[in-house]
Amino acid sequence: MNKKIFGLVTVMMVAILLIAGCSSNKETAAKTEDGKVKIEFWYGLGGKLGENVEKLITEFNESQDEVTVVGVAQGDYDETVQKLQAAIAAKKVPAAVLLETEPLNAFADKGVLASLSSYIEKEENFNSDDFVKAFYEQGNIDGEQYGIPLFGTTQVLYYRKDMFEEAGITPDTLKTWESLAGAAEKLTKKNGNDVTVYGWEPMYGEDNLIDAALSNGGKYISEDGKEVLIDSPEWIESWEFFRKAIHEDKTMAIHHGGQGWEYWYKTIDDVMQDRAAGYTGSSGDQGDLDFTKVAAYPQPGWEGQNSAPHAEARVGAVPALASDEQKEAAFKWLTFFSNSKNTAQWSMDSGYIAVRKSAQDEPSFKEFAEKNPQILVPLEQAQYATPPFVDPTGGRIIDALKIAADKVEIEGKSAEVALKEAKEIAQKELDKVNNK
Repeated sequence: MNKKIFGLVTVMMVAILLIAGCSSNKETAAKTEDGKVKIEFWYGLGGKLGENVEKLITEFNESQDEVTVVGVAQGDYDETVQKLQAAIAAKKVPAAVLLETEPLNAFADKGVLASLSSYIEKEENFNSDDFVKAFYEQGNIDGEQYGIPLFGTTQVLYYRKDMFEEAGITPDTLKTWESLAGAAEKLTKKNGNDVTVYGWEPMYGEDNLIDAALSNGGKYISEDGKEVLIDSPEWIESWEFFRKAIHEDKTMAIHHGGQGWEYWYKTIDDVMQDRAAGYTGSSGDQGDLDFTKVAAYPQPGWEGQNSAPHAEARVGAVPALASDEQKEAAFKWLTFFSNSKNTAQWSMDSGYIAVRKSAQDEPSFKEFAEKNPQILVPLEQAQYATPPFVDPTGGRIIDALKIAADKVEIEGKSAEVALKEAKEIAQKELDKVNNK
């Protein structure tokens, strides 16, 4: 599940974070009754994904007698970021936290995350070269490793095999967005003016729309870093495509609102409970899907364009305010999570992409892939996907796109108007950065 939102931090919060980042935590790490170092791991995953995290935590705790990890589930990635901001300000931080790459960069730039480079250098069996390079590099900022990739994610297509077959539609119709739209129109069912089955459901939020724009040749900013390009024809055309399908043709629909991942699971439920013929979702949804009913397919490009959706790592990081004992314990936990055997198992359990190359050589993974070919679809897509955008404004360009996505998807506002409004806001923020 992929939400890439890093909220605006107020001037006061920035100041608090900077002060906290320069402080040192002298407190002794908490210990269990049997003398183990006790640490918290914060993660914003729910459902079966959350269950898989807790399963892995139990395995780690039982595998050694030095560290006890306590998992603390958050509502989603955004809530994790907000809670971490508050924890840093209060100087009561977890020892390890699961982050997306954008907040990782923002926190590292503020000096409130610990570099893990020295721990990596000392760990003989770490083998950084075994990590998928694109994922490992997302944790590296200015030459220091601030995050260890735990799993990779990208957005792919999931479609109902029976509905496609009944409508005489082959999976080849998913090769371009234009042909997918034609399939969605054919798959949509109505009772008068009421839609009973939608042909397709994009996942709510800016991520799907951004992927579509990138696959249409769109760029975030100019090569010289001076101009925001999110109102270019490539962006407008792709976003307007979805606005029209949702609000005019009514062949597509979205769920939005609710708590945490509620909108996400409602989208999945529509497909599994015969209310939609397919949707665009995370590679990590595979643990919640019944593949006797659905199949996976790579995200398409547009006619004449190559597919270029994002593929990102989810990284484990350690706050700088954690004590030395906590940092060392956190590193042991993150190393365990990301070893070849566990990243392969995580991929099989969740559908997320394994972050180590050697994971694909694990006998259990090979056997699983033969019986469950959907596990290979995100891996295939990751080979040509776009790396995550590191927002030079500290997240304000993405914030502007988030607001624009709400206008297009929820309000039905013209993509051209919404994106030009977003461009104006984002350009001012970029100008501020460039003028410093």
